[in-house]
Parts: sequence; structure tokens; C-alpha cells
Amino acid sequence: MVIHLTLIPYLSTTGELKTKPTQHSVKLLLEYGVQPDVLVCRTEHALNRDIKNKIALFCNVAPNAVIEARDASTIYEVPLLMEEEQLDIVVLNQLNMPVSENLDLAKWKDFLHKFKHPKHEVRIGLVGKYVELKEAYKSISEAFIHAGAANNCKVSIEWIHSESITDENVTEKFKNLSGILVAPGFGQRGIEGKISAIKYARENQVPFLGVCLGMQCAVIEFARNVLGLKDANSAEMDPNTANPVIDLLETQKKITNKGGTMRLGSYPCNITEGTKAWEIYKQKEINERHRHRYEFNNEYLEDFEKAGMIASGINPEGGLVEIIEIKNHPWFVGVQFHPEYKSTVANPHSLFVNFVKAAIGIGKLVH
Repeated sequence: MVIHLTLIPYLSTTGELKTKPTQHSVKLLLEYGVQPDVLVCRTEHALNRDIKNKIALFCNVAPNAVIEARDASTIYEVPLLMEEEQLDIVVLNQLNMPVSENLDLAKWKDFLHKFKHPKHEVRIGLVGKYVELKEAYKSISEAFIHAGAANNCKVSIEWIHSESITDENVTEKFKNLSGILVAPGFGQRGIEGKISAIKYARENQVPFLGVCLGMQCAVIEFARNVLGLKDANSAEMDPNTANPVIDLLETQKKITNKGGTMRLGSYPCNITEGTKAWEIYKQKEINERHRHRYEFNNEYLEDFEKAGMIASGINPEGGLVEIIEIKNHPWFVGVQFHPEYKSTVANPHSLFVNFVKAAIGIGKLVH
């Protein structure tokens, strides 16, 4: 079947919804030999029965196959609006598939209610070097929406460019935040600002989550300021560092094609009992999605664990460190993988849910 998305413009001067653009659009499709079965009509205002019948007549579709897609306050309202228009029934009938009599959207409706009527509000700083392009972190911001609703909480994101952070201004930038997330990325730019932000979170007991490069920066910060390895770095940022606490594996160093060294896709991870990671996941083995080249350098692992940063998640196949955390901190977790990729409305990711829960502890009630 073919579902054609089209626009019904509204002329404010005359107060009219115009169907001509839709008719022309369908006519053009027909010239290419495509007859739409369903028309989903984007509109600012409700489509009355007369307008729907007119569109159906001139576009050769059934009247019930003209679906109103009215502007919504949030994308998460759209499934409920489509249910009201019975789009699901039209599609199933068109495909000769059975229509369930027990459609249950209670969980979705519960999520939407919590999303719109939070009991708490927290401000979380998202530190990255692409914050002027917020779509670069879309999956993270959506994961915060899912986790916020699970906690009856509105998560307001403070977008902080990592290049703007210094040791001198970090306190001023973060003093009103209830949590700090250091985002993924590649390359040298903005790294020192991320490290300053992590140091602030560690020393001031602020809930912290590091994702991919964010986790690697947490390792570098700890090495420099706790282990005393002042020149510690990632071999990605400084190939000549004497202390590459983040490095390529020996097997990767022989591969010159960078795409060949990328760890992509889902990999298993074993969780250590009694850790923050165990408290979050509540299971021994997990699988998470990866997209990175560099790893924690296991030659330094014993020194890190003696100083208080432990590896609470290990890849069973190669012994790679997937999760780090600090024992004497309320909530300080770094993960080499991308948990945001798996978060959904139905299953908000437990890392984000627990991170937001920790942030609520120093957040505020919504009045």
C-alpha cells in the first residue's frame, strides 16, 4: 500500500483550508503510475467531513482513508491522534490483516501524562562540542525525555559547549545544575573543557554520566588529578603521550583503515555484583551498542581500582572495560557504549532513569 503525506495550507486572511495542493500532489503521483491508498494530511486546523469527502472524491481514495494529522504540542501525541483517526484500522484493512479488538495504549498514555504533568524538575548540563547543532545529540535528549517521565520529572537540558569551559569558569557554569552528562564525539577539540567539567562533577559530588568519549575523558581526568599522571591522555588526542590511559588495542594498531578499527554494533558486557552498574542493570550480562575506536588501557587498571575508580562492566570476549564508576561518589558512571540508542518510551534506558533519579535528589519540586 502507499501512504501519501501531504499538506493542507491554511489561509488566515480568508479562514480557509485549501485542498488544491493535495489534489495537484496526487495528480503528479498518478502521472508516475502511483495511486495512493491513504492520504495523511498535515494541517493546523481540524478537517471537517466536507473537506475530507472533497479530498477523497478528487483524489480517488476512500473517505475514511483521508487522515487528519493536526499539529501537536509534542511528537509523542501523534500516535494517539492517529488512533483517533483510526489510521491503524484503515492500514490493517488495506493489507487484509486482522484488526485487534484489544488495542491497549495505556502505557503510552501514562507516559504522556507524566511527560506533561511532572512532579519534579532538574537541570542537567549536556557538555559537548556540537551543541550548536542539537540534532547531533537527538538520541540523548530523547532518552532524557523517556527517563524523565519514568521519574515523574521534567529534564531541562543546559547545552554547554565544551570549548567554553575552563578551570576558572567551571563553577559558575555548573553551580545551578543537578547533573552533568559529557557527550560522545571524536577528535581533540573541546577535550580540556570536558575534563574540567568532569573534575567539577567528581569533586563536588554532582551526579555524572559519561558516554563513549565522555567515559574516556573521565578516565583521563582521574589519571591526571587522582593518580598524579599529569600528562595522561588518549592516544587519539596525543599519540606521543607517556601515559596513554586510553589507547588502541595492539590488534587495531596494525590496521591503517580507520573504519576497520571501529567497534560497531552490539557487544556483551558482564556486570560486577555489588557495584552501581549492578544496581542499575540488576543482571549479570547485558548487551549494548558501540561506535568507537579507542579503549581503556588495561595496563593501568590496577592503579585505577586501588585509587577508587573501578571497572564494573567488562566485555567477556576481550576483557575490555565497558563501564567505570567511582566508589566514593553518589553517582559517577562512565560507559564506553551508547545507551541512548536503545532507549524508548516503552523501555526507557535504566542508565538514564537512574541518572535522572540521582539528579532529582539535588533538584527541585515543580510548583
